[in-house]
Amino acid sequence: MTTLTDPPKDSFRLSMLLYDTRYRSMTIQVIALLGFSAFVWWLIGNTAQNLSDLGKEPSFRFLGEPAGYDINQRLIEYNSQSSHFRAAMVGVLNTLVIAFLGCILATVLGVAIGVLRLSKNWIVARIMTVYVEMFRNVPVLLWIVLAMAILIETLPAPNAFRGDTPSASMILNSVAITNRGIFMPAPSFTTELVSSSVAWWLVIGVFVASVLGVRYVRKSATATQNATGVRPTTWYLQLGILFVPMAILLLVLGLQWTSPELKGFNFKGGLHLRNSLIALWLALSFYTAAFIAENVRSGIMAIAKGQSEAAGALGLRPNRIMSLVVLPQALRVIIPPLISQYLNLTKNSSLAIAVGYMDITGTLMGISLNQTGRELETLLLGMLIYLTISLIISTVMNVYNSRMQLSER
Repeated sequence: MTTLTDPPKDSFRLSMLLYDTRYRSMTIQVIALLGFSAFVWWLIGNTAQNLSDLGKEPSFRFLGEPAGYDINQRLIEYNSQSSHFRAAMVGVLNTLVIAFLGCILATVLGVAIGVLRLSKNWIVARIMTVYVEMFRNVPVLLWIVLAMAILIETLPAPNAFRGDTPSASMILNSVAITNRGIFMPAPSFTTELVSSSVAWWLVIGVFVASVLGVRYVRKSATATQNATGVRPTTWYLQLGILFVPMAILLLVLGLQWTSPELKGFNFKGGLHLRNSLIALWLALSFYTAAFIAENVRSGIMAIAKGQSEAAGALGLRPNRIMSLVVLPQALRVIIPPLISQYLNLTKNSSLAIAVGYMDITGTLMGISLNQTGRELETLLLGMLIYLTISLIISTVMNVYNSRMQLSER
């Protein structure tokens, strides 16, 4: 009678790290990682030693020193005696503002242009094609400078609003569009209960809470509809949640509007949107919209034509077919490249220095760098800030993209 036994297992030997295919790939990766780590360590040490020899040891203490320069466009309190850190925060907020506004306008324009490029109207489709090709093939820096030149040269000066028969007039007696920017009413709070900055945070918090409340009501209505087949009427509840808490808060805070007035050679008071902000916003938006339009067009063309034909057979109109059938499916194709366009717009905002808009490149990596001589520190901080903003955008859009994907049942 024969007894079957397992073959003896080989004991581990060091030579197996190189000659055994089970371990060789891991050995190569570990060696590569150690080599790369050693190179980075040498590079950092060599840089630190060279800076030390020059008397410029790496230090971030300069962030607490007075900046000594003014910033024309800002969202938070700042003056020339504020720290370089405060100036950097002003630049970060300016970058976030232009990125947020640019992504919104570029998305709206890009979707509209992408849909119109597929229009059956020959003239409309050709005009949209000219727009896309014109903006895609000219550097964005030229569009920024051109937009700034148009605003300066074509809009009236503030003194055109002066006199008994002015050559220019304010819109609704409250908005003035000039070659120095747009002047409009600005909200402010008269309450002494909290400071102005705290009041704005309260407004933002209540708005976010109201939006979340509306979403909860909609989800509850959807759950009820799925369970009973009848969707309850909730529009009045949604309006109440959205507007009543905000109205009560604004009443308590004492909201009032300050309109701009022409005093001396310029308008005073109100909210001033400088030409640098407007030119940068429009140029980046129109430029990025051309790329988004191509993403939208390709996404729509990726949807089978039978989907539109089936919806048309059910009696849906072309505009309803596009909004209810085609675009929701095309979003799964559009969103991934759309993320890249948002990132490109955010990084292209670093060209703001060309028109004098003080973003993070103009403040921290511009004037602060020149005044302190801390090239390495300011550039590393700037790179870290742009990296953080880009990662946040990517994370948010990837989460949205995952929700738009088809889920198996």
